[in-house]
Amino acid sequence: GHRHYSTFSLWDTYRAAHPLYHILFPHRSADMVQSLIAFGEENGGSLPVWPMWAGETNMMIGYHSVPVIVDAYRKGIYQPDAQRTMALLRSTAEASGQPDLAYYRHLGFVPADSAHWSMSKTMEYAYDDACIAVFAREVAADTMQAARYEERAQAYKNVYDRESGFFRPRLASGAWKEAFDPFTYSEDITESNAWQYLFSVQHDIDGLTALFGGKDSLAKRLDQFFDTPTPSHISLPVFSTGMIGQYAHGNEPSHHVAYLYNKVSQPWKAARLLRRILTELYRNSADGLCGNEDCGQLSAWYVFSAMGFYPVDPLSDKYELGTPLFAHVAIPQPNGSTFRLTAHRLSRTHLYIESVKVDGKPYHHSYITWQQIRSGAHVELFMTNREGVCWY
Repeated sequence: GHRHYSTFSLWDTYRAAHPLYHILFPHRSADMVQSLIAFGEENGGSLPVWPMWAGETNMMIGYHSVPVIVDAYRKGIYQPDAQRTMALLRSTAEASGQPDLAYYRHLGFVPADSAHWSMSKTMEYAYDDACIAVFAREVAADTMQAARYEERAQAYKNVYDRESGFFRPRLASGAWKEAFDPFTYSEDITESNAWQYLFSVQHDIDGLTALFGGKDSLAKRLDQFFDTPTPSHISLPVFSTGMIGQYAHGNEPSHHVAYLYNKVSQPWKAARLLRRILTELYRNSADGLCGNEDCGQLSAWYVFSAMGFYPVDPLSDKYELGTPLFAHVAIPQPNGSTFRLTAHRLSRTHLYIESVKVDGKPYHHSYITWQQIRSGAHVELFMTNREGVCWY
């Protein structure tokens, strides 16, 4: 009943590639979601992590089939059997025979003295659990499981050290793993350092902001993130490419971070960074990507950002506005309408948004929505060369 797809680099592609497919290729996206579900049912109740051809490689972490499936449901791309799908989501998140998940359920975090990439696993599991909670509440009408997974989605807080101001590895005893250096690339953090995982709480930016001490503190941490160079005692690994301070565009955990400036009412800082990434870290040549393409994620970031918006939380129906490369964008919709984005006065110098209109009316949000895209809205951005402007 569907065209079967495989080879999903889900740790990467759940962030922007699949959200982009939902917008541009909904029929193919529906087939991809059915392929993930079929794989899970044929794989003893475990959704794929990183399948290649017909087999599971388990190369990366999390169970990021979950956000792809749940997002497709929320956006009307695919309407699964609610109870059957809920059972599959749960069997994936509660799989027996996986010590990492057993520790995570029992302790509220994955301990560094028992598992590789422990801190990253805790944070990625928390995101996926937030997605299961949404499905349980909105689709399966299972309030008990929704509450349970909402609690699990807060597990990221269990690895946040207020003293150092970073998420960091923790031992099974509850003690912090010593010799902590936020610049170090270690076995406790997946292909990143503590700086690059500092903002990996896409499902709860408000909670993350509270951990930091408020919006002013979040703004300060963002400035530090993009301005802090790598110390001389650190040797950058092969995956840390496209570096701007501690931001690594060549790898995925940082991809949403520039857009967080919208959350602190400083969108001009996001625009400045986004234009730099779009024009300096991508080239029209054989080596035109600054890192591993990872089955489409690096390109999907470019397509979204060049159009002028991006899904900070892939499960949300909101897309944060940035700075487009194109004065006109048009995306045909399944209902026959066309979503349009027009950037007036756009140029190399006029890269900041001064004001926004949607369907001719003044608009005061930092984001556009899925419904506006699908209904064929016309978003107008009025650009300026002045920094310091906040339209919302």
